[in-house]
Amino acid sequence: MRKIREVLRLKYELGLPERDSARSCQLARSTVADYLRRLQVANLRWPLPADLDDARLEAQWFPPPPAVPRTSRPAPVWAAVHQELRRPGVTLFLLWQEYKASCPTGYQYSQFCHRYRQWLGQVDVVMRQGHSAGEKLFVDDAGQTVPIVDRQTGEVRPAQIFVAVLGASNYPYVEASWSQGLADWVMAHVRTVQFFGGCPAMVVPDNLKSGVRSPCRYEPTLNPTYAEMAAYYGMAVIPARVRRPRDKAKVEVGVQIVERWLLARCRHWTFFSLAELNQTLRQWLLELNQRPFKKLPGCRQSLFESLERPALKPLPAEPYQFAEWRKARVNIDCHLDVEGCYYSVPYGLLRQPVEVRLSATTVEVYYQHQRVASHPRQYRKGHFSTLKEHLPAAQQAYLEWSPERLLRWAAQTGPATVRLVETILAAHIHVQQGFRSCLGILRLGNSYGTTRLEAAAQRALALGATTYKSVASILKHGLDQQPLPTDETAADTLTHANIRGAGYYH
Repeated sequence: MRKIREVLRLKYELGLPERDSARSCQLARSTVADYLRRLQVANLRWPLPADLDDARLEAQWFPPPPAVPRTSRPAPVWAAVHQELRRPGVTLFLLWQEYKASCPTGYQYSQFCHRYRQWLGQVDVVMRQGHSAGEKLFVDDAGQTVPIVDRQTGEVRPAQIFVAVLGASNYPYVEASWSQGLADWVMAHVRTVQFFGGCPAMVVPDNLKSGVRSPCRYEPTLNPTYAEMAAYYGMAVIPARVRRPRDKAKVEVGVQIVERWLLARCRHWTFFSLAELNQTLRQWLLELNQRPFKKLPGCRQSLFESLERPALKPLPAEPYQFAEWRKARVNIDCHLDVEGCYYSVPYGLLRQPVEVRLSATTVEVYYQHQRVASHPRQYRKGHFSTLKEHLPAAQQAYLEWSPERLLRWAAQTGPATVRLVETILAAHIHVQQGFRSCLGILRLGNSYGTTRLEAAAQRALALGATTYKSVASILKHGLDQQPLPTDETAADTLTHANIRGAGYYH
């Protein structure tokens, strides 16, 4: 009160402006203005009455707030406030403004925040984390497995348990798979978003190899297939830090709940297939999601339907199709070797490193993030998939050859040559593999003449030596000009492409 009297003295006795009075008393200018305003509200004049002591002056200048009955100051429903805070952009100040609009005599903002924090301290820790609706999906594999018995052999194989939990509603998804490999890991995410009916903004996984190729606190390197799946659904992948389980505490608690309420029940069951296990887990998961909360209204299912589902992004028209990314190098024949099958690539990329996207139906080749080739996927070992425009001009001319063209050319030499060409083409799984041998044999007619070539073809068929080297050897050593072996001679002599016979040394 001493400073109040000093402010009044400086103002009304010395005539100092408010700024100088504030500087002299080391007060804010707004405080000095407030003191002068309260003087007028209390109907007092300077100098103050001599019998006005500090206690009476404080009672007139700072009267106590009017008493408000408890019934006219109702407390908000704190559970509803807690749920609304999970919606994007909602703050305590906004909720307090809405509360005051509906209840003008309610708590002021400081008491509103204080009482909310008091209520929050009585709620379970698992419900205390702040996550916006539709923001994060936490995923992990449970450490516990479930044995599956083969009906035929009795072999027991463990099934891995994939768990995903939404951050705002704690709504879980559970699925069993054979492994934690790339295909099972990625497709489990696909079935997760299908189960939720929408896509969250972010996914928080662990640092397993199927998801994160190179863990790093600042710039982790994701597996290309996992990153492609996340981009397809418009999700960002933010891996948890290594050895920081609190970064994904939601799914850590979710795994614990799944192990206690679902997997513990499996100890009395015997499962004979992965589908049977997943069907049972889906039924128990429905029961878990419909169990009411102990300290909050509703259950996980109702909280998900009212809070999380509207905030999820819509799913694409078609689910993601799994595709694996691999690195390869273009060979000198303009082809790539992918799992024993060969696919053509533009010849300008010879010996260049490329990336191959391998799906169930398609093989796509990318060079510097640009697609340069696409082929239907082949599953037969040794199969060639070649596009004519990928090859140089000389090789394109070679592709114009066909079995019919070779047979027409062979017919100009003779029937034995035709049978020889047919035998060579029939000996290969792919007729194209026999083109070179046929072309080489037919071109021997340019050097030795068509008559000798026809005779050599007859001898080669009789001996079973139906290769280019055998026919060339027959012509080189003049064996085509010798009589063919009789049936009696052939019965006593083994015939094979690698057996020359006595006549070879004459």
